[in-house]
Amino acid sequence: MTTVVWAGGLLRGEDDPIITAGDHGWTVGDGVFETLEVVDGRAFGLRRHLRRLAYSAARMGMREIDHEAVREAVGEVLGAAQGLRRLRITVSSGPGPGPLARGEGPHTIVVTANDSPPPASCHAVRVPWRRNERSALAGVKSTSYAENVVMMEFARSRGGDEAILANTHGHLCEGATSNILIERGGEVLTPPLASGCLPGIVRGLALEWGADAGLPIRAAAPGELEMSVLDEVVAGESFAAVTSSTRRIQPLASLDRAPVEHGPLLLQLGTIFEERAAADSDPAPKHSK
Repeated sequence: MTTVVWAGGLLRGEDDPIITAGDHGWTVGDGVFETLEVVDGRAFGLRRHLRRLAYSAARMGMREIDHEAVREAVGEVLGAAQGLRRLRITVSSGPGPGPLARGEGPHTIVVTANDSPPPASCHAVRVPWRRNERSALAGVKSTSYAENVVMMEFARSRGGDEAILANTHGHLCEGATSNILIERGGEVLTPPLASGCLPGIVRGLALEWGADAGLPIRAAAPGELEMSVLDEVVAGESFAAVTSSTRRIQPLASLDRAPVEHGPLLLQLGTIFEERAAADSDPAPKHSK
């Protein structure tokens, strides 16, 4: 696998040391990140991802990120190799003087990219843990990701490659690495941001581009989508898809090892997304719903 690494203002070798032992991103997960799809040498949706990076940093009380430095790093990484498919921007608060106290130094910025292919299908598993919609990190793409790792290992132990979870109210929330769409009653719904889910880039574009095309799609009202809607998906009464920067809009192939059907509206939404994405690789940001 080809991997390109940028850190400290320079392109680095894949195995080069790039952070100090006291960096808060390493010691306490005090950082933010974005994962982007690379299409024909360009980072898809870079403006939207940078806006969410800034939002996450602000929610965590981190200093403002130098977006021009990040853009330059992205350009260097993408120019270093052909065939790259997945790019990650990671920004930590930098070295800290104590266990939780932040330092006054600059951020640690690391940009990497590789040519690993996107997942070919989605086999989802419901997990017993819940997303805390009142957490200080709700809706933040933080490097404090161990909770999601535990969920994904649970899903993998049951033949899955994505974990689907509820929030503390028992309402459908999101996947460990994705947002979720439900086709039900002749429309497409996605859990609202109030559920505690991440404001996904592809989720937002699906809402915008689907509505522009006249598709019946919307963010559900709080509590409208109970976790039990997934029983309807297994029964073939409703349909589901996940959205993420690497999966785009991907209908579920199975849920809890049970094969499930693809919904016609979700398939139509996927076609709309592909057409719009091909025409505009860096759509202007809009307000999230």
